[in-house]
Amino acid sequence: MASATGSPSRRPRPRLWMVFATVGLAGFVLTLGGLAFVRVYDNQLIRQTEMELLTQGAVITEVYRAMLAEQVGSRDYGKPRTAKWPFPIPDDQRLRPILPSLRASDEPLPSDDTPPRSLVPGEPLALDVGQRLRPVLENVRAATLAGIRVVDAGGVVVSGSGMDLMGASLANRPEVKQALHGLPTSVLRRRHSEPEDTPLASLSRDTGIRVSVALPVIQGERVWGAVVLARTPMTFTKALYSDRWNLTATGLVLLSALALMSLAAATLLGRPVRALVRQTRAIAASAPEGFEPMARPVVAELAELSESLAGMASALRDRNQYIRSFAANVSHEFKTPLASIQGAVELLRDSADAMTPEQRSRFLSNVDADAKRLTRLVQRLLELARADSMTATPASVELGPLLKALVARSDAAGLAKVDLGPVPEGLTVALPAEVMDDVLWQLITNAGQHGGADVQVSLSVETSSTGATHVVVRDTGPGISEANRARIFDAFFTTARARGGTGLGLTISQSMLRAFGASLELRPAQPPNPGAAFAVAAPPASTQRK
Repeated sequence: MASATGSPSRRPRPRLWMVFATVGLAGFVLTLGGLAFVRVYDNQLIRQTEMELLTQGAVITEVYRAMLAEQVGSRDYGKPRTAKWPFPIPDDQRLRPILPSLRASDEPLPSDDTPPRSLVPGEPLALDVGQRLRPVLENVRAATLAGIRVVDAGGVVVSGSGMDLMGASLANRPEVKQALHGLPTSVLRRRHSEPEDTPLASLSRDTGIRVSVALPVIQGERVWGAVVLARTPMTFTKALYSDRWNLTATGLVLLSALALMSLAAATLLGRPVRALVRQTRAIAASAPEGFEPMARPVVAELAELSESLAGMASALRDRNQYIRSFAANVSHEFKTPLASIQGAVELLRDSADAMTPEQRSRFLSNVDADAKRLTRLVQRLLELARADSMTATPASVELGPLLKALVARSDAAGLAKVDLGPVPEGLTVALPAEVMDDVLWQLITNAGQHGGADVQVSLSVETSSTGATHVVVRDTGPGISEANRARIFDAFFTTARARGGTGLGLTISQSMLRAFGASLELRPAQPPNPGAAFAVAAPPASTQRK
């Protein structure tokens, strides 16, 4: 029967190639849209229109100036020029560039409503030239769709592409006022839309702004009038429509490039991701391939992830084996005293009346000894559990006072004679005092248990080239055989079981030291002295963990 708390229902999730395709498509749309907006609207719709009007206006201004010069001759005409040329003039003084200056973000002026009639009639010579110029302006308007007006030095319209504003005064318009001072000016003006005349293919109309350009007619240092041109730029939609085939071709090229990039990325990343999935499944099934990193991970992050998974799997496998071995050892250690206790209890229960007092006392002593052994085992197991789960906190201890206290403690307990070698003044290590004390006391206790009644123990301090400090505990006992040296740190291994040894002391010491980046080492024997030597390798206080 299936468990009610089984695996959760699998909801649909996008594939990796779908994510890459979506990201690529979004990048394509954003890129194309941004390019179209910046290029088409800002440059083509505003500046291109302004540049076209400037070009037309420069030609009309020169034609009007030349025609008027024939009538004026050498007389003083117009009014003095009061403004400097706003654009840089090259070394060749004959050049007078006019550069576009409008931006789509410029604040537009109000719409150019019908101007008032001038109270002063236009200048006669300007009217005569304007009359002759009107057919040219009408033809230009028919070709360029630009509204063109020519004003005299007083701002009165003397010619144009239409007759509707003849005799009107444009002197109050900012761009015309600047032009009559000798300053070419371009402005944006609001425009009333005409929805009835807005087909998609039309070049103008249906736009909320108009580009207005006013160019001065300059002869020497006098202003003879101005040419005013205005036209409505294309809308964003119409610009896209007019350039639809180029944009479509560009879009297809970009889309193809992004599709290839997305496909390549999905291929490069999809294969190692699938390999990671296989690796995790192998780990779940305890298959050997789950414990090895994948061969070609492509990118560094996936390589690190695969190595981390392999390391985690190996650590879990080792931990599982340790737990199994530890459980077997614990059950074995508990089984012997429990069986002895159970046998003694059964004998006492069945044959207590037939036993002599000495026999009953002996059986009860055995039960008491086995119970005490179980108590020691439980206590040591708790100590091992605390050592395995110990969290390292920054701490340090000065070795000199601690080692002197251990010597005094051993003498008071009558355990073994301990000699202390020279210790540098103020030498500290990155270990808590209680951890160092417990480990060294365990080594001294072991020397007393295994070395015999006349054993002697020496404590010495060594400093390695790497900065680590080694506290060496050496005894004069029989030493450790080669067969036992390989198992000396195994849990529950002891040669003093009859004397109450549990085989957990060195294991607990190793676990406590490991939490603080320290270690416990078994030194080789030094003939002719066969005794055992252990060294506690502790990092200096300056490198303790934070």
